[in-house]
Amino acid sequence: MLHKIGTKFQFFIGLIQCLSTKKILNIFYLYYFYCFKKTSHWAKPYALSIEPTTSCNLRCPQCISGLRNFTRPVGMLEIENFKTIIHQIKDHTIHLNLYFQGEPYLNPSFFEMVKMASSNNLYVSTSTNAHYLSAENAEKTVLSGLSKIIISMDGLSQESYEKYRIGGQIEKVKSGIEHLLAAKLKNKAALPLIVVQFIVFKHNENEVNEFRIWARKKNISYQIKSAQVYDYAHDVDFIPTNQSFSRYALDETQQFQLKSTYQNKCWKMWHSAVITWDGKVLPCCFDKDATFAMGNVFENSFDTIWKNKKYQDFRQKLFTNRKEIDICTNCTEGTKVFI
Repeated sequence: MLHKIGTKFQFFIGLIQCLSTKKILNIFYLYYFYCFKKTSHWAKPYALSIEPTTSCNLRCPQCISGLRNFTRPVGMLEIENFKTIIHQIKDHTIHLNLYFQGEPYLNPSFFEMVKMASSNNLYVSTSTNAHYLSAENAEKTVLSGLSKIIISMDGLSQESYEKYRIGGQIEKVKSGIEHLLAAKLKNKAALPLIVVQFIVFKHNENEVNEFRIWARKKNISYQIKSAQVYDYAHDVDFIPTNQSFSRYALDETQQFQLKSTYQNKCWKMWHSAVITWDGKVLPCCFDKDATFAMGNVFENSFDTIWKNKKYQDFRQKLFTNRKEIDICTNCTEGTKVFI
């Protein structure tokens, strides 16, 4: 419990340092418009995810990027296009997550993007499989201004790790973490906050306690996360036996169902959004194939898209019948994701 409080405390302190009077007022108005079900409003999201790339070096079977199963175009975000986005969102955004699908370190402009975003007073985070955290890249990471890095490590042995992270090497992950710790020590840097993430599946649920011990010995922040399974009613091989580790539970017909109950509301539609590598604005991170794109920031301003009728109608549908929106059917909103 103290560990969780410490990690969250560092995160929120980092966010507070990126606040301004304008951003604080924007948050206040967002809450106001959400609570009073205002689908048309002028407040803007304070959290955004921007996708550096859809490319990935691994073949994770519950990941659309790993499966190479996109129906939308794949590619890399160009630095000039990133500048365009930053210019549009810097005055209201507090937390920028440089990650959606793919491995962000594969984008050759990744460090330049981090520097640009952090220099515009944004709290910048990312998520990585750590296979590109060489000593050189670890040094660049520390010097870039990155605030937080989440490192996926879903197993302590190669045998358990590669069952989901297909094509991955656990020793590369461990050495990447060591390189990052060494770079922080060398540069006397407090940031980035390193969080090692363990996603719990059936094949690694017996390693959870061992992982906790490992992370504490390393004095590294960590989080244990339940797994998202696309076809959870039938594809049960990845769902943990221990129900406390799972997002899904068996119903009266012995079929797995999402534990959370659908409520006709979603705070994410007011405080956050996702922008793909090619500029599409998505309502949330569950729209992995950009099925519900609300517009494109390279064709219209983010502000125009955020206020357009398509977005307003989508928000209104959340208040009336959220079950009809297919990206909501496996949503974690209202579910205990972190264990």
